[in-house]
Amino acid sequence: MKRLFSFPNPVNDAAARSVALGVVFMCLLALVTSWAWLLVPLTYGFVARVASGPTLSPLGQFATRVSGPRLVAWQRFVPGPPKRFAQAIGAVLTSAASVTWFVVGWSAARWILIPLVIAASLEGFFGYCLGCTIFGWLIRAQLIPESVCADCGDLSKRYAAAGYSVTAEN
Repeated sequence: MKRLFSFPNPVNDAAARSVALGVVFMCLLALVTSWAWLLVPLTYGFVARVASGPTLSPLGQFATRVSGPRLVAWQRFVPGPPKRFAQAIGAVLTSAASVTWFVVGWSAARWILIPLVIAASLEGFFGYCLGCTIFGWLIRAQLIPESVCADCGDLSKRYAAAGYSVTAEN
């Protein structure tokens, strides 16, 4: 069970950006069509990715098996803990939107998706992870111990252990 409920570290950035683009697409589709039911798979996806990385997430599986490996220009490995934190923020936002939809209605819930669209767009289109930036701020503020992500600044040991050459050209 440990493997099922673990988050990958490091994470292939191409897969992370693919997931973000899928989230942007689903959020925009919900906003344009008023298909509030899309909150259900969005929320499930974020909760599943927080709990198990891509293992239980259909979008995560698509990103790691299909789209991520094909996005060669985006291939690089990044630390997992900040990406998990970013997924947790998405889980909070989509859960809040889902509860708001059930209690108040879609007209109020849709506004909660706007920050998610912005953050996922930054990640998907530009490779800038807002959740990862917040994670770094929390480490610097000593609200998250550095030991949670000792590798955040230097992944060279992981590359070497995986058999990759760690040179200036890479």
